[in-house]
Amino acid sequence: MISLAGRDILHSWGKFVFTGIGLGLLIGVTLTMAGVYRGMVDDANVLLDNSGADLWVVQKDTQGPYAESSSIYQDAYLGIRGMPGVARAANVTYLTMQVRQMGGARPRDVRAMVVGITPDGVGHPGQPGFLVDGRHITRGHNEAVADIASGFAIGDRLRIRRNEYTVVGLTRRMVSSGGDAMVFIPIKDAQEAQFLKDNDAIVQQRARTAQNPALNRPGVPGLLDAVIASQSTNPFVNAVLVQIEANADPEAVAEPIRRWKHLSVYTRAQMQDILIVKLIATSARQIAMFLVILAIVSAAIVAFIIYTLTMGKIREIAVLKLIGTKDRVISLMILQQAVGLGLIGFVVGKIVATLWAPFFPKYVLLEPGDALRGLIAVVVICVFASVLAIRVALKVDPAEAIGG
Repeated sequence: MISLAGRDILHSWGKFVFTGIGLGLLIGVTLTMAGVYRGMVDDANVLLDNSGADLWVVQKDTQGPYAESSSIYQDAYLGIRGMPGVARAANVTYLTMQVRQMGGARPRDVRAMVVGITPDGVGHPGQPGFLVDGRHITRGHNEAVADIASGFAIGDRLRIRRNEYTVVGLTRRMVSSGGDAMVFIPIKDAQEAQFLKDNDAIVQQRARTAQNPALNRPGVPGLLDAVIASQSTNPFVNAVLVQIEANADPEAVAEPIRRWKHLSVYTRAQMQDILIVKLIATSARQIAMFLVILAIVSAAIVAFIIYTLTMGKIREIAVLKLIGTKDRVISLMILQQAVGLGLIGFVVGKIVATLWAPFFPKYVLLEPGDALRGLIAVVVICVFASVLAIRVALKVDPAEAIGG
């Protein structure tokens, strides 16, 4: 049987193909939006994987260190390390900020998550899991390991607050939940960058402290000096990352820490819930709204194009009816055109989404399952979009084939 849809497409192939390409670009945007959401979820999971932790110990009644600010005493890890079921514990700080690359004609600022770690060995909590170039941090000051997404290279000089650091190692896919590249520095330097005040603020604080009559009592010598010294030190970190012993139950290890240390402790499942369900929930809803809008726009475009093509061949449809062509054949012809247009658009959209995804500043993860669901959605949309054109075609009077 001659394919009426195929013949009609060949007759006006230029309009059909160019319309399919335009629709394909729209579908490509839709697939990319889904990929952006998948990328956000993957960034959150990568952040948890790269921490090397089984438990996150943070300030009580907070959801830190990623979703909220958290501040605990740096010596807390000593007591946690001795709790039952704990294999390793390490302090860590997180600070998202602008890192300046020094050198060259113009310094460059890069938004990054600065991570303060204790340089105590690969595999310990907080340490970069692997390097693609260079070496790990071995000194207590002024060395850094950066993710390649930052654009930094071995030997680059970075300025973080008042100090400069040399990049000694590069890693890959070490990012924050927001997709910012990580820069690892010694924890003492990170504490200074995050918690300590600038020089002017310190001088002003010391002057105010010196003017406090309560600290200048003759009977308590050295009190003023002790207070001033305490203002120049920083005893805080954002969290303690804990690795538990093999076969230990995370919740069973976490509960005594909560009870005796008066801190909040989160397992991997709980921290994943905080990052994905709570932290990126608003972004997920916004992306979902975009997907719904793009689906409606795609349906409107397909419906308009198929309706226009149908109206352009009213006389031909009347001739078909005059010679006894069944309504089912005419309806199938229009339906095939709509689905064909959608398939062309989907192929174009999948290709362009794959090509431009690597150029996005945020990680875009295109999953085969999303592509399959997208294909099904395109076919369904095209079927519904063809209904209006089919109704118009079935109402055509065969007499129009011999009319003026």
